[in-house]
Amino acid sequence: MIKEFFTFEKKPTRGLLPYEWIVIAYLTATMAMVLFMYTRLPNADSMVWGRLRILAITLALWGVYRMLPCKAIKAVRAIVQMALLSWWYPDIFELNRLFPNLDHLFASWEQALFGCQPALLFAQVCSSKVFSELMCLGYTCYYPMMTVVAVFYMLFRNQDFDRVVYIILGTFFIHYVIFILLPVTGPQYYYPAVGMEDIAKGVFPNLHDYFNLHQERMDCPGYSQGFFYAMVDSAHDAGERPVAAFPSSHVSVCLVCMILAWKSRCLTLFYTLLPFAVLLFFSTVYICAHYAIDALAGLVSGLLCYLVLSMSMPAAKRRR
Repeated sequence: MIKEFFTFEKKPTRGLLPYEWIVIAYLTATMAMVLFMYTRLPNADSMVWGRLRILAITLALWGVYRMLPCKAIKAVRAIVQMALLSWWYPDIFELNRLFPNLDHLFASWEQALFGCQPALLFAQVCSSKVFSELMCLGYTCYYPMMTVVAVFYMLFRNQDFDRVVYIILGTFFIHYVIFILLPVTGPQYYYPAVGMEDIAKGVFPNLHDYFNLHQERMDCPGYSQGFFYAMVDSAHDAGERPVAAFPSSHVSVCLVCMILAWKSRCLTLFYTLLPFAVLLFFSTVYICAHYAIDALAGLVSGLLCYLVLSMSMPAAKRRR
């Protein structure tokens, strides 16, 4: 297998790979937004240079592959683009903050649908240490689950690897576009900004541009001394922003990964990931990262993303 990965391909792909075109399309569209609203963006220079660096990295890796056309270099191209998701996520906030916040609408819809705020009550009703750690474990499985699926395809279903990366990255970038145009921060930011007493009473004021200047979030509910709780809290401190609540990309990407695991025809992979997927779905509400309607919408958006991206994959790259 190792020898095969470093053997030169007889028919190497000449142009950019489909998932790299998705990255460039998103990069170009958001670059246009940055330039159009340049004077209103506090970090416009770094946003422009960041995009130029990513473009340079993408083209440089393509050039390396043209000189050394093997599966190993192809895998590096995919790994780099997936790793750069950590750069793209906080970048969303810089564009999203230019639009008025909509949390008051989503909290009101949540109240009308469920008669309460599930994110406010979930941890109170299920407060045991074990349950809290299980929820936090589920939430930390987001990137590992995506990685496991991608690595499985790279090693054992390599003919479908590019397609899988295309679907996963495409799902992320479709949601990033939604997050930019639909500013919803989620309970962990909206609840403390309003005040827990008012939220419990069903008072959901419009905060307008409040989150442009305030990024304080509530502490995650649950067992604060837990190992997985600390992992979630550290991850939020490192890269969380008041953005990207609706629909839940955690749930959406998780569902896409489960579909890909099922399509791999490896039941061991699917059933190994299934309990973590279930924990992840409920954890998004438990730790107050999302409203319940965000998680439900994530199931719908995940399915739609999979269907659309599967059909939009260039015919020569489709296997199933």
